[in-house]
Parts: sequence; structure tokens; C-alpha cells
Amino acid sequence: MTKLKEKLKRTIALTGPISVAEYMTQCLLDPEFGYYTTREPFGRKGDFITAPEVSQMFGELIGVWVYSAWKAAGAPGNAVVAEIGPGRGTLMKDLLRTVSRLDPAFARQTRFALIEASPRLVEVQKATLANSSTSPEWYSRFEDLPEAPLFIVSNELFDALPIRQFVKTMSGWRERMVGLDKDGELAFFAGAASVDAGLLPADAATAPEGAVFEAAPARDALMDQIAERLKQLGGAGLFIDYGFEKTAVGDTLQAVKNHTYDDVLAHPGEADITSHVDFDALSRVARSHGLTCLLTTQGEFLLQLGLLERAGQLGAGKSASVQESIRDAVERLAAPDQMGTLFKVLAITTH
Repeated sequence: MTKLKEKLKRTIALTGPISVAEYMTQCLLDPEFGYYTTREPFGRKGDFITAPEVSQMFGELIGVWVYSAWKAAGAPGNAVVAEIGPGRGTLMKDLLRTVSRLDPAFARQTRFALIEASPRLVEVQKATLANSSTSPEWYSRFEDLPEAPLFIVSNELFDALPIRQFVKTMSGWRERMVGLDKDGELAFFAGAASVDAGLLPADAATAPEGAVFEAAPARDALMDQIAERLKQLGGAGLFIDYGFEKTAVGDTLQAVKNHTYDDVLAHPGEADITSHVDFDALSRVARSHGLTCLLTTQGEFLLQLGLLERAGQLGAGKSASVQESIRDAVERLAAPDQMGTLFKVLAITTH
């Protein structure tokens, strides 16, 4: 049994069941035993590999997008380029190298920032970026960013923000809670709280008993902050995550441990817990601020930005094994049966 599981069981025994949102928050961010506060989750030695770790091409093409978005916005001279939830800093490292080559003047006049709440990960990021030609700044909160035109990117951020779940019962939709069963083990239960009918998707009425609907107020709140900043000061946003295009009923809560799926309640604090992102909901928030949204798949996005051309440049004159490794990375990032279709890309602009 994990130490966090012991702690959660004691807390629930004393104070009663907790929401799925509270469970996710504790699993990921508990100061003593939380997943992100105690371990290195990224890369081959961690529990999962993110796209920037698959290949430098991912971060390079994000850099191309940022530079193009900056030019499309009128090339403001006091811009801030920020990554929120930057992991090990790999994406920012590849982005900085790319924009410095594309336009050294842009790299010199632009402020680059990483938004990271974990002091431990900040140190990892600083080590990753130690030899970059441009030195970024670190902020622990989005609202602390300098007030300037903003070009912000995130990769696999929204999936880790807590969600609320509601389960359909004989008496209607009830909030799904984590409590203790008769043996004193963690288990899911239907609580007393219900959900506003106006929030339910179209397929909720015909959903069977036991069906689950997910709402993500924490994700909506962050997108609301970002969209408000873009509306006021200008800029653009790019958000990449695995998820779905239309709001619908479905249980997507999942845990990953050692690169394989794990029972969500089995190893709190030792497994990454996420859920699929509802891009329909995020787009509605952005559009409510008058912003323009474009949603596509990661595969289409990267191919349109020149993934194949960049792969050809990297492989030119290299050994057969290196070329094969590059081809494998292209497949991993863009193939429909790998990351290409499951991962979506939401671009938000002010025009």
C-alpha cells in the first residue's frame, strides 16, 4: 500500500468521502506523497514519454508556429513567449534553438517564460536549459506573467487538471465520490450532490444507469484566464493534449504507472492520474471572449508545419539506424494509430 493511500484512507475514515477532483489533486500534488512532488514522471525512466521527449522535431515545429503567430499578430516588439506546465523543459529548449535560428532579432527582443508550480521541476528545467542561447524567466503562476502580448503553449497540461465526475443513478445524476468499502478499501460511490442539467451533453438523456459525465471547472477557469489575457493584450495560444472534440458522456479517468495502465485507486501518489480533455468545452470558453479557435489533430498539425521535411533534413547523410530512428519518431508523433489522432491541437487567436 502506498503512503498516500494510507493517508487518504485515514482522512476519509475521519471526514467522509472525497470528490474525484479532490482525489486527483491529492494524488498529484500532495506535499508529502504526491506524484508530481516526489518523482520524475517524464521520459523513459519515468511513467510516460511526452511528445517533446520523442523527438526534437516536436519542439522545433512548435517554435515555427510561435514565430508565425507572432508575425501574424503584427510582430509586437515587447512580446512574451510562455510555456505553461513545461515538464523537463525539453520543448522550450528546442523552441528556443529554433526561433534563434529563424530570427535572431526576435529571440533577442522577446521575453521567454516558463510557468511551473513545482520547485523540484524548476530545477530540472533550469538544468535542461542551462546552455540555451536565450535565458528564460520562471513564474509559479500564470497571473504573474508580465503584461504584454502573449504567445503561450502547453503540452499535456489540461489532462492533469482535476475533474469532477457525475454518475447516472436511479435518482438522477450524482457526483462520483471516493470513499471506503466494507473492507476499508478505496472505492467509488455515488454522492448526494447533483449537476446542473444545463451542463449535461445531448447524449445524457439516453445514457444508461452507471454512465459517467465529466466536468472540468479547473480547466475552464485556466482557459478563461488565458483567453482574457489574450483578448486584452493580444497574442495567441496553442494547447496540445489527448482528448475528444465534442462534449459527451464517458468515463476517461485513467492512471499510468511504469508505462502501463493501472487501476485508478490502486497506487495513489505512485501513478500518474489524468483524464481526456474536452476540447469542445475549452473552445466554448475561448470563444466567449471573442477569440477564434481552430481544432485539429496532432498528426495534421505537425505534417502541415513540415514534419516530413524536417525529418528529411535531420536524416540526410546519416546512418541507416539514425534514419530509422527518425522515421519511428515521425510515426509515433503523427500516425493515426499512435499519437497522431488521439492528441488534439487547439490554436486560439485574436483575429
